[in-house]
Amino acid sequence: MSDIPSDRPTLVGIPAQQTLDFSPQQSVNEVNVTGGKSPMYPATATPTTNPLDMFAQALAPKVAVSYLRVSTRDQARRGGGDDEGFSIPAQRDANKRRAASLGAIVIKEFVDRGASARSANRPELQRMLEYLADHEVDYVIVHKLDRLARNRADDVEITKALDASNVRLVSTTESIDETPSGMLLHGIMSSIAEFYSRNLAAEVMKGMSQKARSGGTVGRAPLGYRNHRSVDSEGREVRTVVIDQERAPLIKQAFELYATGSWTVAALAEHLNQRGLTTTPTQKLPSRPITEGLLHKVLTNPYFKGLTKFQGALYQGRHETLVDEVTWQRVQDILTSHNNGERTRKHPHFLKSTVYCGQCGERLMVQRAKSASGMTYPYFYCAGRHSKRTTCTQRAALIYEVETKLEQHYQHIQLDTEFRGRVEAMIREEFVSSRAQIEEKKRELKREQEKLERQRQKLMEAHYAGAIPVDLLGSEQERIGRALQKVIAELSAIRTEFEIVEVNLKQALDLTVDCGAAYENAPDHIKKLFNQAFFEKVFVFEVDDTPGEVRLEAELKPPFDTLFGDELKNADATRRISPANKKPAGKSSSGLHNPAVRQVNCLSNALMVGAKGLEPPTC
Repeated sequence: MSDIPSDRPTLVGIPAQQTLDFSPQQSVNEVNVTGGKSPMYPATATPTTNPLDMFAQALAPKVAVSYLRVSTRDQARRGGGDDEGFSIPAQRDANKRRAASLGAIVIKEFVDRGASARSANRPELQRMLEYLADHEVDYVIVHKLDRLARNRADDVEITKALDASNVRLVSTTESIDETPSGMLLHGIMSSIAEFYSRNLAAEVMKGMSQKARSGGTVGRAPLGYRNHRSVDSEGREVRTVVIDQERAPLIKQAFELYATGSWTVAALAEHLNQRGLTTTPTQKLPSRPITEGLLHKVLTNPYFKGLTKFQGALYQGRHETLVDEVTWQRVQDILTSHNNGERTRKHPHFLKSTVYCGQCGERLMVQRAKSASGMTYPYFYCAGRHSKRTTCTQRAALIYEVETKLEQHYQHIQLDTEFRGRVEAMIREEFVSSRAQIEEKKRELKREQEKLERQRQKLMEAHYAGAIPVDLLGSEQERIGRALQKVIAELSAIRTEFEIVEVNLKQALDLTVDCGAAYENAPDHIKKLFNQAFFEKVFVFEVDDTPGEVRLEAELKPPFDTLFGDELKNADATRRISPANKKPAGKSSSGLHNPAVRQVNCLSNALMVGAKGLEPPTC
């Protein structure tokens, strides 16, 4: 709008050069009066008793600001223009009509898109309150009171802030004013808005709880799954969770690899990133490589074994599982053992998890010493001596010497072919005699599994009836879950076919015959697996009278401690000397007193300590 021409009539007391300026550089719909020091009036207006001045002020337009709000981003985007939808323009038009009926001009607009009214901590609302404190405004116009607040406490605070700025609150759909009846209606409508908000939240929580109880997924599906929407034959929307064919195989691999105990979370995250695992993209964020923290959340989420968690309780889900309970629990046990953190070793070596100091029993770590000529020599050095945790005085040992001694040790412990054949025959006899006992054990485990599942069902029924609080429900679910995992693991071991066991037995015995040559020719990572399978610990001692010389003493793991031990040789000698004592197959054989058979066959009740013995039933 240009300046008013000088030949136009003006009101007495209002200078002709004072005009209304609608400059485009200002905020949306904001109006300033030029020629003054404030948006509408001079900051230092002097009181006047001139009737004409008072008449001019009365004819000046009122000033209003408009506040608009929608609760969700979807409402702001659904239809209409960009970030407008249909609701925001409808509120804007209604507020402008209401301002016109009051003889006011909307000079500024504040819009909260996707903000809940349950809290007053909304950016545009706070900006509006700051604006009112610094500018002369007559009205704040809202479409409904619940656009401004759905909490009585916030409504009171906002009303106090408006009163302090001498601003009147106007609703386009509700008749509120400064009269007693208007204030009463304001209070009633505020209470109704709070009731609606709280009742809506309670109904939403009720629906989410019912969905979780029926096995549905509450909220967004985790990595490896996708939320899927479809329409049934009656036109109703159906929301389900489906497998993400791109990411699910990598999530499954993550559990399987970490369950081996050979990975840290950081190293596994890097490995999965190299394989192409990324997060699922959303409307706000694109997909990005998986991080260590996100992978830790994945590994600890019971959703992947078929359970959904809601308000601290676990429910059996309807979605497809990516990992079995045994593997999931093994991963949790490994994570628990790493509570103090995991680290990637600076100097990796395939013997680092096997060799220990012969003097103090501490682990040996790798050190690289550099000579004056620039040559680097790797040593095994006692960690106890290095950190001064012990009084160990054992000197460092060349890694090459330890490697050579261990290769020689493998040559000494391997079995001859004839003895290996007799050991295999003894174990096969025990397999035949233990089939009936294994079948009975399988029936016992099945009964125990059914009992635990009934307990879990009764527990959930009691929780639904309100008889069990959430904290007790969680602890009982954890107890039953651990017991079920143990039973399932035992059943899984029992179900292994005897033919597969016999094949594995043959391969293991073959390994004891050729272990020296196999170890010597294997790459480093296979040597590490050899050592982890054969040895509990390998102790390294220095030879006092020969500097640089070392000797080894090894603790063998089951069943190799028995296969390479003197007890098995003595049992074999007794068996060959007294063949008349050998009993027919299918009955109790001499293997019952054979430590080798006791070590290999862990499924026979006859070979284990009874439940009322000195220790729990173990191999």
